[in-house]
Amino acid sequence: MRPTLLLLHGFPLDHTLWDANVEVLRSKVDVIAPDLPGFGSAGLTGLEVTMESYAQAVLEDMDRRGIGTFTPCGLSMGGYVAMALVERAPERMAGLILCNTRSTADTPEGMIARETTAREATERGMDVIARGMIPKVLGRTTRAQNPGLSGNIERMIARQDPQAVAAASRGMAKRRDRTDVLRAFYRPALVITGAEDELMPLPTSQAMVEALPSGELVVIERAGHLSNVERPDAFNAAVLGYLDLLASWERP
Repeated sequence: MRPTLLLLHGFPLDHTLWDANVEVLRSKVDVIAPDLPGFGSAGLTGLEVTMESYAQAVLEDMDRRGIGTFTPCGLSMGGYVAMALVERAPERMAGLILCNTRSTADTPEGMIARETTAREATERGMDVIARGMIPKVLGRTTRAQNPGLSGNIERMIARQDPQAVAAASRGMAKRRDRTDVLRAFYRPALVITGAEDELMPLPTSQAMVEALPSGELVVIERAGHLSNVERPDAFNAAVLGYLDLLASWERP
């Protein structure tokens, strides 16, 4: 049975964020890229929205698929969910990939910004959120050289359910610091970030690598917060290299 890689999208996006990665990564592993509850085609189904509740929904989905162990690869909010998975079910984590994310909790200022985003989503609509987020989630090189991608990401954000976006924003504000969870994760782990990521500056990734007993850092040049779509070739190469390392680590 081939290993399973679980791709967890960021906020406020959906599984199509991974379209540039899935087929390439399937050369090494089975790949699952779900919509987190409330995003894309996935309904909220009355879920209390926290990173823990997202993690529980993911575990239940993997149970339904008959998958025991797997490697979560989470970008931004997906990284928060991946760390909640490590905390909740460490025995099921074959590996860990954290992309453009952080292990620390929000600052008081960050919590206020999350509430502002939640209110704008429901009161002003997702088109406003989408336009405002593009300069934050895409690096300066991408915005200057790839306007088509900017348009695609803006449309992806704009089509999300404002109630789900508001709930997710408030859920992220509630999350706890999980640096201690990383310190206890002894399997190989990969941290990926973009050199132009202003939402998650490089020190946040370096801090996670320092916490991980077997962590490696890859910085992708000319990429911002959405490194997997801004520089898919470099991102895919980093993940494939990590999967080779993980496979060799597994062998006796």
